[in-house]
Amino acid sequence: MPRATKIVATLGPATSSAEVLERLIVAGVDVVRMNFSHGTADDHLNRAKLVRELSAKHGRYVGILADLQGPKIRVGKFENTRVTLAVGDKFILDAKCELGNQERVGIDYKELPRDVKPGDLLLLNDGLLVFEVDHVTGSEIHCIVKQGGVLSNNKGINRKGGGLTAPPLTAKDMDDIKTASKINADFLAVSFPKNGADMYMARELMRAAGGHAMLIAKIERSEAVTNEALEDIMRACDGIMVARGDLAVEVGDAAVPALQKRMIRMARELNKLTITATQMMESMVSSPIPTRAEVSDVANAVLDGTDAVMLSAESASGQYPVETVEAMVRICREAEKSAQVMLDRDFLDRIFTRVDQSIAMAALFTAHHLKVKCIASLTQSGSTALWMSRLNSGVPIYALTPDASTLTKCALMRDVRPFTLAYEGHDREKLLREAEQVLLDNKVVANGDIVVLTMGEPIGQSGGTNTMKIVRIGEGRRA
Repeated sequence: MPRATKIVATLGPATSSAEVLERLIVAGVDVVRMNFSHGTADDHLNRAKLVRELSAKHGRYVGILADLQGPKIRVGKFENTRVTLAVGDKFILDAKCELGNQERVGIDYKELPRDVKPGDLLLLNDGLLVFEVDHVTGSEIHCIVKQGGVLSNNKGINRKGGGLTAPPLTAKDMDDIKTASKINADFLAVSFPKNGADMYMARELMRAAGGHAMLIAKIERSEAVTNEALEDIMRACDGIMVARGDLAVEVGDAAVPALQKRMIRMARELNKLTITATQMMESMVSSPIPTRAEVSDVANAVLDGTDAVMLSAESASGQYPVETVEAMVRICREAEKSAQVMLDRDFLDRIFTRVDQSIAMAALFTAHHLKVKCIASLTQSGSTALWMSRLNSGVPIYALTPDASTLTKCALMRDVRPFTLAYEGHDREKLLREAEQVLLDNKVVANGDIVVLTMGEPIGQSGGTNTMKIVRIGEGRRA
């Protein structure tokens, strides 16, 4: 069985060279994440070109995820780069301060004084420091340090419980959407959305820039995890990222595991992609092996049904980026061995109103009970493969498509492996023979194997999948 769960790796200084990037691809990375919080447009263009070249060299379809910075609310810079604050110290967050010192520092979000009130808790540097708002005077937020430590340049600020009004798309994000479209990004991650309208805005901006990426909503605000808001966001996007860093700061770290499971379950029910992210293998930034807790964390995300697990600092700036990917591959494979297949139960209470979705579910049911070798989906957009990948059938799914962008988009779908199907004619029998040959050439089937195949007819016309066939490879007949 091929590995079902996909691996997303963030590129950065540790993976900027062609040599290391090539080793990452060979090790098993399925999607690379370009963090638009760092680097220039030219940096991203050059990296994207290198990813495409190296993945083609190794016969891999590696997707590109462009991750927008969003309205990350940060402190400004200090005269001496950092200050040390003790419990009980008084400190001012000042929207008009240009260079910080031991008493105050600037903030990049100038509306923050309007968003907070006395008694609010502000969490800085991912919660390592805690300030309580004492009072607000004009542009100044006067705070008392409740949990001290070192505060350095450009560290993030969250309010416990959320509620900050910063818009999800900044002027920088709008420029970065144009860059993402230039590099033909397969996925566009939107930071800090609060509702579906935020995602619709991002999609319109992307389309205006000529992009066709699948939209990923990063769930990291407390406002976004209510049932109503979460469903609203999911219906407006193509997938979500369980962004556990900022989310944990806003809702509390103890609430995140249950939220992760609920989000993944809801996303799968709504036919959306899921990426589980943040500190999955954090110790491997400086260690060649993961902790036992990290192994369990990755394995549990796999068992939850996530499409992908993501590396951030581990691959962007860590000392062991390739070893981290190799460790993650091992963990995913082992966890998948114990994943339960309960397809009959999963079909209960499901209603299908679309022909193509009904065909996808019929293919899953047939493949599971007939114990076929695989499912082959002949697809233009990848939608049929996506729908089939929402349920665990225990049968690998292969997406056969002539569309280059679909090949790389399928790289993020759990259980789905993409292959190029070059034939675009109108002869049904020739198409079927070509599909069989692709499966044989890639050594995923052998003569005599039975596969379930889905396709759209009439051949050569765009439209949804409406046909399922049971095919015995190499015998020229239907089983």
